[in-house]
Amino acid sequence: LPQLGPHLPPRLAQQPWHLLYCTGRDGFSLRTLYWSGAQAGSPALLLIRNTEAQAFGAFSDSTIHCSAGFYGTVETFLFFPPVLKVFRWTGRNSFFMKGDVDLLMVGGGSGRSGLWLDGDLHHGGSHACETFD
Repeated sequence: LPQLGPHLPPRLAQQPWHLLYCTGRDGFSLRTLYWSGAQAGSPALLLIRNTEAQAFGAFSDSTIHCSAGFYGTVETFLFFPPVLKVFRWTGRNSFFMKGDVDLLMVGGGSGRSGLWLDGDLHHGGSHACETFD
């Protein structure tokens, strides 16, 4: 998604991106996604294509990983089509990202996730949430 470039932190403008995980190559497992080999502290772009071929996802300034609590910073954001819409931090909470082997959540508050994926990457959803509105 070339339209994402202006929304990324300026320090990443000229940085090369590397594909670390792809369901077509690596299978359908959140566990495998977590252990895909990214260096700790590396930014991550989670790009999802749904059954209607729409691409959407999240940017995190840190590696997507298994965690007991929420992690991430104010640079984390969600993006959705059809015309690219970026949802940035609202300042209402710091529920940026959290994941275990059964669930990855991006954003949260009041029992809703901005974006979630299940452990086999076959189901997920998106809702308005306090973190990204």
